[in-house]
Amino acid sequence: MGDERTLIQRLREGLPGDAVLTDPDVTAAYVSDQAGFCPAGRPAAVVLPRTVEQVQHVLRTATRTRTPVVPQGARTGLSGAANAIDGCLVLALTKLDRILEINPVDRIAVVEPGVVNAALSRAVAEQGLCYPPDPSSWEECTIGGNIGTASGGLCCVKYGVTAEYVLGLDVVLADGRLLSTGRRTAKGVAGYDLTRLFVGSEGTLGVVVRATLALRPQPPQQLALAAEFPSAEAACAAVCRIMGGDGVRPGHTPALLELMDRTTLRAVNDLTKMGLPETTEALLLAAFDAPDPAKDLAAVAELCTAAGATQVVPAEDAVESGLLLQARRSALVALEKVKGTTMIDDVCVPRSRLAEMLTGVAAIAERNGLTIGVCAHAGDGNTHPTVCFDAADPDESARARASFEEIMALGLELGGTITGEHGVGLLKKEWLARELGPVGLELQRGVKQLFDPLNLLNPGKLF
Repeated sequence: MGDERTLIQRLREGLPGDAVLTDPDVTAAYVSDQAGFCPAGRPAAVVLPRTVEQVQHVLRTATRTRTPVVPQGARTGLSGAANAIDGCLVLALTKLDRILEINPVDRIAVVEPGVVNAALSRAVAEQGLCYPPDPSSWEECTIGGNIGTASGGLCCVKYGVTAEYVLGLDVVLADGRLLSTGRRTAKGVAGYDLTRLFVGSEGTLGVVVRATLALRPQPPQQLALAAEFPSAEAACAAVCRIMGGDGVRPGHTPALLELMDRTTLRAVNDLTKMGLPETTEALLLAAFDAPDPAKDLAAVAELCTAAGATQVVPAEDAVESGLLLQARRSALVALEKVKGTTMIDDVCVPRSRLAEMLTGVAAIAERNGLTIGVCAHAGDGNTHPTVCFDAADPDESARARASFEEIMALGLELGGTITGEHGVGLLKKEWLARELGPVGLELQRGVKQLFDPLNLLNPGKLF
């Protein structure tokens, strides 16, 4: 306790009184993100800095006292990367929430890490611009968290993921030094790409305090269609035709291409009362934001029908399209209601192996006697098998964990990766070692050692 008192005293020397939280009833709200099966400890304190200088003070204090630091955003993550460990400082960055600049000529925004994704999207839209990365939790998640986990979203198939929009970063290193990486220009190849190194590093290399982000012109409103299929295989065949062409015409680039299986559809209906078709085995949502989206949708409707769709229903306007997309955004929340607890996987496979992934997950569910719903960013092969179980039932919990592991193994077997956008955190650290191999793991640990020689930044995550 004496060491903790010294730590708190030193923190308060450079922070406002309300920026250091020590009441266990208050700090308990900051101990974990939304991942299951990930342990969380009791922090010595939660700090909520409002300036870069205050973040530097926290890191210098942590280095002097050899105190671990766990950076956090909005704690919407699904891998345990934001979970506290005993005696750590939780560095909550949600108070650094200013949009510092929106430049329509250079097409960039400069923001602090606590800016909420949706708030940035709305702000740039007022100037005719767009920030495309749109995780399902975009109304809550922060840009800093998106950068930490290299987040994706529904529109990745056309517009790409967070890493492709981060031009430059200001990062506070473990010893409190401030590092600036990257650029404000459209192009730049000076030196190693340290900016990309920090994207997806889950707070293990430094603390992002400012980001320069690329913007695009605001696209036309999306128009969507929904296609019903008698099997997941047929839906995946349609995905391959849409993206790869039919041998006569080239493939398409939809603004999004999303899939929900029957289990997910039922869960979404139960939650939203939207009346989605529950008799179909898979529902494919495709949307285009081209100047003439109806033409693209008509071509995709033909491809879906040729792949075996039993019904194809185009939205009549942007409002109907928005409802379809809202149904997809509700999928993970809806699946939580099935049994009360979920383990949400995040396995990405080549699009050409998507059908094998879905049929394999169905077999895993049957073998383990569990409900596993699948929704997917089908256009880029990123699947989210969601294991539904009763956490109060030890046997069911054990089968849920076994299913989760089997799903990751299946993804690697199909040439995929254990995480497409949720990150590694605590949940998948053993599987990261399998995916990287011994040489890759050794080099990544070496990078960590260079940036954080005392292993104070989010220790125990990733490796």
